[in-house]
Amino acid sequence: MKNNKEIIALIPAAGVGARMGKGIAKQYLQLNGKTILERSIEVFLDKPEIGKVIIAVASDDENIKGLGCFFHPKIQWVIGGETRAESVLNGLKAIDNPENKWVLVHDAARPCVRWADILRLLAIENEQGAILAVPVVDTLKRQHATKIGENYAISETVDRQGLWQAQTPQFFPASTLTTALEQALHEGKNITDEASAMELAGFNPELVEGSKTNLKITYPEDLELAEFYLSQQQEK
Repeated sequence: MKNNKEIIALIPAAGVGARMGKGIAKQYLQLNGKTILERSIEVFLDKPEIGKVIIAVASDDENIKGLGCFFHPKIQWVIGGETRAESVLNGLKAIDNPENKWVLVHDAARPCVRWADILRLLAIENEQGAILAVPVVDTLKRQHATKIGENYAISETVDRQGLWQAQTPQFFPASTLTTALEQALHEGKNITDEASAMELAGFNPELVEGSKTNLKITYPEDLELAEFYLSQQQEK
């Protein structure tokens, strides 16, 4: 990545994480003495490569005031939207002069991302951007439309050849991603991540291989695994 590009980390954190079943937005659950959100953003705060960290939160979010990083000079708080795409778009619109800036969009619930992997993402030369991802190694099954009791039947085995599991950060030119998201939202497209919006706009972002440890905390059992991964990173 050319050195004249200013890089901004953007964290959509307006979701509630209902599948955790904890009665609190999952990004505010404790993980090794800090919230998941703090763990997810701290990797960006002390790095000179990152000029700013924009975090999009819900309009009624009172939890941010209790965070140790609330007044960090590198952080800018913005109001998110009803969906991830809308939250990312709100964050993008808070960027001044976005033409020569790139964004690293990172999940608020991925606290174990490694800086070494992010550096390889920043090193790309592709102006269409890139994402961290890992090749799919498990056998994939598509569920049948009907159930057998409480369980779904198998419809078919899906060929995993060439399939990757998308992660974050996802790295794109700020102005290009803004246009792609606006267009996809206007057309009512299903946007599951930033790369999907770029793909709909005709771009082909790169796949940069990341790590299986960069898990997204979704279910209660993920917390224990994340604690283990973080402990291993700190020991190293």
